[in-house]
Amino acid sequence: MEGGGRISWMKYGPLLSLCVVFWAVWFRSPQNEGLDDRLDTVLSSLLRAERKVGVNNVARPKVAVGFGGCVDLIVDGVSLLNKIDLPPSDQPLHHDYIENEVQLAQSFAYFFAPGAAAERFVLNDTLFSELVEASRDLPGNRWAVGGNAPVMAGRMATEGCDVLLGGSFSPDFNDVLSQHITVAGNVVEEPDIHLILEYPSGATWGQYTSRRANRYIVHSDDHNPYLASMEDFAEKLEDFRPDLLVVGGLQMMDNFPFQSGERAALLSRLSDLLSSSSPRIGVHFEMASFVEESIMEDLLDYVIPYADSLGMNEQELPNLLSLLKGSNITVLSDPNPRVATVLDQMREVYRILNQRHKDASTESDTNSARVKPLTRLHVHTLAFQAMIVTHGSQWKNTMSATAKASLTANRHVCGSNDIDPSKARLIMDDSFSVSRREGSQRIPLQETRPVSCWDEDNYEICVAPVLVCTEVYQTAGGGDNISAAGLVLQI
Repeated sequence: MEGGGRISWMKYGPLLSLCVVFWAVWFRSPQNEGLDDRLDTVLSSLLRAERKVGVNNVARPKVAVGFGGCVDLIVDGVSLLNKIDLPPSDQPLHHDYIENEVQLAQSFAYFFAPGAAAERFVLNDTLFSELVEASRDLPGNRWAVGGNAPVMAGRMATEGCDVLLGGSFSPDFNDVLSQHITVAGNVVEEPDIHLILEYPSGATWGQYTSRRANRYIVHSDDHNPYLASMEDFAEKLEDFRPDLLVVGGLQMMDNFPFQSGERAALLSRLSDLLSSSSPRIGVHFEMASFVEESIMEDLLDYVIPYADSLGMNEQELPNLLSLLKGSNITVLSDPNPRVATVLDQMREVYRILNQRHKDASTESDTNSARVKPLTRLHVHTLAFQAMIVTHGSQWKNTMSATAKASLTANRHVCGSNDIDPSKARLIMDDSFSVSRREGSQRIPLQETRPVSCWDEDNYEICVAPVLVCTEVYQTAGGGDNISAAGLVLQI
C-alpha cells in the first residue's frame, strides 16, 4: 500500500501541483490583482514621463562635482554588532560623534528603531579599525565606490553627462570610474573607508525593530574634511566650462577635530570658488546628515547663498528649517512624513532663503553681488519626490525630472535598472493635501498621470510617488543617485 501510494503521487503529483497553481491564479484576490494592475500603470506612466525628455548624447551636458571620495564597505548592521558582541543599548541616545562602544550602541539604537539615516565620525581609531576588520569577515559584505561626489558623478555619467570630479583618490579607485569622468585632485595611496551598516525594514536588534530600511554610517576619515582637491578642481574648472556645478560631501567636516579657524578658512575658499563662478552656471548643494550647529551656520554663510539649487531628504529639510527660524537643529524627524507637511516646510525654506537673498543683495560688498536666489528645491523621501522650481529660471523639465528621480529611487535601492512591480509598493496616500492649512486642496493620485504639478506664487511644484523597493539591495547613496538623476534632465 505504501509503495502504491508513492507511485500514485509520482504519477499524479505534478498534475495536482499544476492544478493548484491554476486555481490560485484563477481565484486570486481581486484586491491583489487590482494592486498589481495599479503598480503596472503607475510604472508605465512614470517611464513615459521620464522618456518625454532625453539627454543629448552628442553634445553631452557638462557637470563639475566636488568634493571627496572614499571606499564604502557595506555590511548588514545588526550582523556586525552581533559579531562584535555589542548588546543593544536600553538607552537610545544621540551623540555628535562616537568615542566608544557604549556610544555606538546608543547612537545606533537611536536611529535604527525609526529607520532614520545617520552618519557619524568615530574619534576612536582603534574602535573603527576593529569594526572594519570584523566587517571584512562578514558574509555578504560588499565594497563600492563611495562619497557623495563620486556617487553623484557616477550617476550623471551613466545618465549621459561628462563630469569633472573633485577628489583625492587611489589609482585603483580611478580605474573603476566611468570614462566620462575626469578626476581633479591628488592621488592617495590608501583611500578612506566608510563603513555602511545597512538594515532592512522590520529588522530586529534586541528590543528594537526598524520601521523602514535605511543605513547608519561610521567613518574615521581624515582626508575628505580638508577638501584637498579644491585647488586643482578650481584650476580645471575654467577650461571645463560646466553647465552645472555640484557641491556635496561637506558633512565630512561635521564634528571633525579641526584646529581653530581651519574649517572657516576652508569654507571661505569654497565660498570664493562658488561666488566667482559664471552666473550662467547653475550651482547645486546637496545636503547631508549634519548635527553640529556651528557648521550648519557656516553653511548658511559660506555655501547656501551661492547655490540656486538645494537637494535634501526628509530628515535634512526640517533640520535646515529649524535653524533658519532661529531654533536648535532637529537631529531626528519623522522618517515617513506626509506630503502636506513636507510641502509646507519646503515653501518656508524657499521663502526664508529668498528673503535672505533680497536682504543680502542690498549690501555693497563684492560677495553680496554674487549671491543667488534659490530657484530649485528638491526633497526626496521614501514615499515620494517633491520639487519647487521658480518660473522663468534656468531649470527645465520639472515634471520629467521628478518622475526620473522617483524611478531612480527604486533602481538604486533594488540594485537593478529594470523595475519589477512585484518587488515594489506604493506607500504614498491615494490623495494628498497640498498644505496643512485648513481647507487646502486635495490632489488624487492618478495612475495614468502620477506626477502632479501645479503653480503657486512665482514657482511650480511637482510631486511624484515612489515605487518603494521591497527587496532592498542598498540604501546608502540613494539620495545622491536620486538628486543627480533629477538634475540631469533640468540642465
